Amino acid sequence: MQNRYEKIFPGTIAVSGIIILLGVLLDDPRKIPIGLYHIVTMQDLLITDYVSIAGVGAALVNSGLVMILSICLIKLSKDPFNGFTMVEMGLMAGFSLFGKNFINIWPIILGTWLYAKYQREPFSKHAAVSLLATSLAPLVSYMSLGSIHASLPLGAVTGVLIGFILPSLSAYTYKVQNGMNLYNVGFACGLVAMMLVPVMASLGADPTIQYNWAVGLNRLFAPLIGGLCLLLILLGLFACRKPVWAVWAGYQLLLKTSGRAPSDFLRMFGPGPVLVNMGVNGLIGTTVLLVTGGDLNGPTIGGILTIMGFSAFGKHARNILPVMAGVLLGSVVMRWSLDDSTTQLAVLFCTTLAPISGYFGWPYGVLAGFLHSAVVLFTSSPVAGMNLYNNGFSGGLVAIVLYPLIIDIFQHRNATLENKDFFDTVTHDEPLPPEDSE
Repeated sequence: MQNRYEKIFPGTIAVSGIIILLGVLLDDPRKIPIGLYHIVTMQDLLITDYVSIAGVGAALVNSGLVMILSICLIKLSKDPFNGFTMVEMGLMAGFSLFGKNFINIWPIILGTWLYAKYQREPFSKHAAVSLLATSLAPLVSYMSLGSIHASLPLGAVTGVLIGFILPSLSAYTYKVQNGMNLYNVGFACGLVAMMLVPVMASLGADPTIQYNWAVGLNRLFAPLIGGLCLLLILLGLFACRKPVWAVWAGYQLLLKTSGRAPSDFLRMFGPGPVLVNMGVNGLIGTTVLLVTGGDLNGPTIGGILTIMGFSAFGKHARNILPVMAGVLLGSVVMRWSLDDSTTQLAVLFCTTLAPISGYFGWPYGVLAGFLHSAVVLFTSSPVAGMNLYNNGFSGGLVAIVLYPLIIDIFQHRNATLENKDFFDTVTHDEPLPPEDSE
């Protein structure tokens, strides 16, 4: 089993280096330090597209740096590598294009480290949460730079507090979502933001949602993303020491899973099918965005990288397409269009609800996406753009409502019996293949 994970660390370092190199090659290197300064001194509230405010080079360099720091943190904490490691890397690299930077993530990580010390537990047990909790990194930046009482110590203390409370809160929210919302920590972070933002406003703060959105870069980014996806597919088929037919057979089995969390595809099927899945899903996300007239920029590329990361832990073509279709349907019958930046992001990040489609069937996936397209447009206001995983927050709300309704009303099943063994299993209805299979 270990050989499935041994290349995650060097592979991530290599990808991070390529991202940084691309940043240097695609922009004037002299502008990158200035761009990085702009990135770390911004308030970072949604939507702060680093490509727009700092340039392509600085945005990519920041993404690569955060990715390197994240994988090194996991390595040093001795958190075992697995499929979820790919999720963390996708999230950290993607959101470092619009909200996270190599400075504002550290107070939150420190807070989770202190929580582990307080509980007398190894930090490795909570390292993943410490990285995902940086969804609230904009709150650190705002308290450091943007509020009326702004100061670096205040921002640091705020981040430490967030990191300290998120492990216990995210463990609870995981239970109530029944594995149907893949962005569980995003839901937990949304709850924290809904508590902190009103308190801040009562003390005189006035956070306002930002709008920095780069356009006109599709011709630059589309070939790069497409090339990356094709490379992943080729690596999965031909570079994993398995016959092509065996890798393809594993991918076909992967497509039959529900994706209900936790579903570690890397453990279940090995690296070949997972790499193919990552490439295919990346192409799907990019194609849907371009066909609907969307923009490739920091936030949308972050959404594509998130889909690719979760391709090792729950998402595949069969369970993401119905949810995407639901959002597209919502754009047709509701009063907003796909030209809206929030809707473009919803088309990508709605795939947090992929398990609903995979577990209950595609019609329920379409319904989930349709509801999500409406809910997500109104959940950013109460948190004032502080929670980068806003789609995870709205996805959690949809999952909590839909899950019991589908079981008890539409399918006449007993919800208690459905969840009897939920926390004792790894992949629920999908049996694990033999350990040596890929």
